[in-house]
Amino acid sequence: MPLLIGGDHACTLPHLRATRSRGPVAVIDFDSHTDAWDSYFGEKHNHGTWMRRAIEEGLVDTAHSIEVGLRGSLYGAEDWTGLRTELGLDYLTTEDVFALGPAAVAERIRARVGDRPSYISFDIDVVDPAFAPGTGTPEAGGPSAHDLLAILRLLTGIDFVGFDVVEVIPAYDPAGQTATLAANLAYEMLSLVAVRHRAR
Repeated sequence: MPLLIGGDHACTLPHLRATRSRGPVAVIDFDSHTDAWDSYFGEKHNHGTWMRRAIEEGLVDTAHSIEVGLRGSLYGAEDWTGLRTELGLDYLTTEDVFALGPAAVAERIRARVGDRPSYISFDIDVVDPAFAPGTGTPEAGGPSAHDLLAILRLLTGIDFVGFDVVEVIPAYDPAGQTATLAANLAYEMLSLVAVRHRAR
């Protein structure tokens, strides 16, 4: 089971290419940003554009994919609305996550992906920087480490084909709390696979 422990979120695009044999996959992207801009700082390939590039390459089953935890600064309203109208993705904002609670968020994710082969991409900046300061694009006002671990643990039974945890920067993480959370997230992801195999 491939698990990428990453640098920036641009790492996800080649990792998704490695799932090509399964066809387009349902992507569950935990992130405070959409990463679906056509270009970012004038570049077509970087951590702010990987989702759009993956969709263009036919790697993402957009009808079964969802972004979770969106917040932060926007260039325009279409940054979010375009996910549904242009790209066909669904999303939950951070405020949605707070309003629904972990169990209902997990149910929304499970309903969206259904029985499709699925991939989790977890950008550590979706976590409030009080719990995970070691990242390059922190966004205040996010869910706690506890809330996101609770959501992740409820995603049992999904047919996962890969995972990643990205955007951890050790130089910004002097106490190691971001790295500790990232390690726990990776463990929980692999545990989802173990639980599914045991059930079968």
